[in-house]
Amino acid sequence: MIEVLVVDDDFMVARLHSKLVERVPGFTVVGEARTGAEALAAVGGLRPDLVLLDIYLPDMSGLDVLRELRADEGSDVDVLVITAAREAETVRGALRGGAVHYIIKPFDPPVLAERLRDYARRSRELAAIAVPGQDDVDRVFGGAARRTPPRLPKGLSEQTAELIRATLAALGAAEDLSAAECAARSGLSRVSARRYLEYFVSTRQVGVRLRYGATGRPERRYHWAVG
Repeated sequence: MIEVLVVDDDFMVARLHSKLVERVPGFTVVGEARTGAEALAAVGGLRPDLVLLDIYLPDMSGLDVLRELRADEGSDVDVLVITAAREAETVRGALRGGAVHYIIKPFDPPVLAERLRDYARRSRELAAIAVPGQDDVDRVFGGAARRTPPRLPKGLSEQTAELIRATLAALGAAEDLSAAECAARSGLSRVSARRYLEYFVSTRQVGVRLRYGATGRPERRYHWAVG
């Protein structure tokens, strides 16, 4: 079970957040705090895994609580900020302090449930990795793994590949071209254009739509598929 401390100066809000947490499988609330001082004491005494932290507290800012938690070498608690504070500097402060996420009040209950499930997933993945590689790190941090683009096959040049990319990307995903039309726009032969197009199809950078005519084989129409 992932143990959670809820910190909010409003008793009713804290109780609501506690109930929302308890509804998410794998999470349990071990305590609530109304002030920054209570939050710091509760973290030291209860040793929760995660703190749901408000920014507007009566005695100190939630950012100050976050900084003190990070300054304590014996504390490894994670913090998820839940607050009405919308100032960009506050968001940056939470990010610099290592908050795992930032939810702005008011929010729909499913938003918190989703953030908690994401946190649980990352925690499991990180615990299961002995020596993380870059793809593992990218996945844990919640972004798509940024893989090094595959090397071009023998006989294909990066300069020509970039020309085909630019030709298709300029159209966007909604429009498409045949190999002959792409060749005409890029100044290549139809055979060369088709070879590059089919390579991009194999790497999923380009999609194919089939246009059926009255007779013969359907025409392959290519469109850029990368956002």
